[in-house]
Amino acid sequence: MPRLILVRHGQSQWNLENRFTGWWDVDLTPKGEEEALAAGKLLAAKGVLPTVAFTSFQTRAIRTLHFALEAAGRLWIPETKDWRLNERHYGGLTGLDKAETAAKHGDEQVKIWRRSFDIPPPVLYAGSEFDLGKDARYACIAIPNTESLKDTIARVLPYYESAIVPQLKAGETVIISAHGNSLRALVKHLSGISDDEITGLEIPTGQPIVYELDGNLSAVERYYLSER
Repeated sequence: MPRLILVRHGQSQWNLENRFTGWWDVDLTPKGEEEALAAGKLLAAKGVLPTVAFTSFQTRAIRTLHFALEAAGRLWIPETKDWRLNERHYGGLTGLDKAETAAKHGDEQVKIWRRSFDIPPPVLYAGSEFDLGKDARYACIAIPNTESLKDTIARVLPYYESAIVPQLKAGETVIISAHGNSLRALVKHLSGISDDEITGLEIPTGQPIVYELDGNLSAVERYYLSER
């Protein structure tokens, strides 16, 4: 059966600092590196070995993938990076402390920005501190200035269908190292989770999620590898 492995990047520096990150490029903490290594060791120990890899354009996801693949002895497998697997763009919230933002705007408003399915945060204006307009990796991309989860799904799923589904149909074991919201998009699709329920789904850092798929790529089973 086709098999898909999803891994959210290990703890990043802004995870540690409780800041909104989104598309801003933040590296892993030492703990995040250890989480990524542990994920790879678990893949090796359980014999769940990827043959093809996908990740985003963001350092924390790329380095998580590399740590995990090295620990699993699979650093040599083909790897594709694409911006459509990036984290959700948090717009004008980028870089802000989550607790301070809640104190300023109220818990309920921040909850809407963070967890609403289709209400995006305030926009990030061109020329602001976290504007990515001059970032070379996005030179040919219309960079969003904010995204809801619905917006994120609208870019992740077409990429999944066009680039990842053919690999699964060819019998590859695919690993995707990505982010909380880009992975929520895939879990929502594969597990048939409703718009209301998906916003409450927590995906822990560095914990491989395995999908066993049938010939039509419908989910037969979803589980955390650490629980097997």
